[in-house]
Amino acid sequence: MCHQTVSLVARHLEAEGIPTVILGSARDIVELAGVPRFVFTDYPLGNPTGKPDDIEDQQSILDLGLAVLEGAIAPRTTVQSPNIWSESEQWRADFMHVGPDNIEALRAAGEARRAAQETS
Repeated sequence: MCHQTVSLVARHLEAEGIPTVILGSARDIVELAGVPRFVFTDYPLGNPTGKPDDIEDQQSILDLGLAVLEGAIAPRTTVQSPNIWSESEQWRADFMHVGPDNIEALRAAGEARRAAQETS
């Protein structure tokens, strides 16, 4: 679900007396929406609750989220997770990269996906 939608739902729930904490990786969007509690994890979009198949990573982010839910003392609290996606920052340059080096592979993958959707 998109960060903006989750943020707006959280604000509505909070207005109804239900405490929330957002776990996300789009800091600018979530903070702009003004959610009460936010755990920011500097991971690629789609991975705000941890690396795929990494239970320890996921558990540490969940634990941090619960601690923020329990202990935040000011509105619009943002806590940054200490977790890192990779020792290298190269993932930032590679994430969602489209260029001459991969355009044909991406095009072929898109065509295969569309063909598979048509048959299902």
